[in-house]
Amino acid sequence: MNGSGQIPPQLQNQLAQLQQLKAQIDAVRSQKMQVEALLKDAENALQELGKLDKNSVVYKNVGELMIKAEKENVKTELSERRETYDLRLKTLERQEERVEKKYQQLQQQLREALGGGSGGAPPMQPTVGV
Repeated sequence: MNGSGQIPPQLQNQLAQLQQLKAQIDAVRSQKMQVEALLKDAENALQELGKLDKNSVVYKNVGELMIKAEKENVKTELSERRETYDLRLKTLERQEERVEKKYQQLQQQLREALGGGSGGAPPMQPTVGV
């Protein structure tokens, strides 16, 4: 650091990047939680659908309406939806890992630049929502 106590522009830039990465991590985790909930709903619906006998009447939501539907058609739609949610979840998990890795690397660079090394101030951690 310079004698006036100001943070050099390069470090200010890195701090801003760190904040952006933290915001990204939070956003990805939020999306991940939403997709996990949708996936669980689809799995629960499929499970309940599997308990019904062949002659059971099934309805599905279409906007604000409940419409009578064929059990097998609903089962197919739910299975496809579940696969889509599962793929989206895996994508979000990979994205979360990449962003967290970048966050940790930048955090380490900042610690070293500020003279903290590995024994300095406690690490700044993104909020854990898992």
